[in-house]
Amino acid sequence: MTTNRTTRKTTVLPDSRNVPFVIQREGEEAAPDNLRLIPLGSGRFRLGYADEDPRDRDLRGVLWARCSLGPVDDLGRPTGRPQWRMMHPLRQRGCMQAMRCQVCAGPARTPLGWIFLAGPDTVDPAQPVILTNQPPVCAQHARLAADLCPHLTPDPMVFLAQSAPMYGVNGVGYGYGEHGVQVVQRPNGSIPYGHELLPTILASQMVRRLGSFRLVGLDQLLWELERTA
Repeated sequence: MTTNRTTRKTTVLPDSRNVPFVIQREGEEAAPDNLRLIPLGSGRFRLGYADEDPRDRDLRGVLWARCSLGPVDDLGRPTGRPQWRMMHPLRQRGCMQAMRCQVCAGPARTPLGWIFLAGPDTVDPAQPVILTNQPPVCAQHARLAADLCPHLTPDPMVFLAQSAPMYGVNGVGYGYGEHGVQVVQRPNGSIPYGHELLPTILASQMVRRLGSFRLVGLDQLLWELERTA
């Protein structure tokens, strides 16, 4: 595989032994749709599953899309052919909730802060609010994530953040339509926690807001991390 330093990768070796933990695998599919709308009064509803389990909601009470979990290896890591442009919703949520590395699922905090990577045209660092759906990476796997992820360039934007508070979710809104309970809203952008739409949102990605960050190059970051080791 060959790339330059400024363009996205279009292919990644499917048999890589270093597939990021959050990547969805072949055979991991959306669960059967048994969604329902629960009346709350005054014309308001709450989206839920007919056989809902407490694990279907995050800590803020938002309902999450179900996706099957494939087999794991002896170390408990997912197996199967990677679906490189898809993140498994539950693994993404777990890494974002606990701020764990998207590659190895280990602790992601470094002596310099939290490392978040972004590809071209995905984040404008000049905006007053910087949001990301990409879980952080640990120091050991920053380079590997840049090399493997098809959304990144080999020299991605690196946000070295001192804080990354929870912001909200990416998802779709449900309501009653021609075919019963169905998608009726596709919000343009992330939905913050506390928003009036959240009771009828089915989330697929957790989003954090980057705070107190600085932009560094990947090589500069790795050099600084080496000096702190």
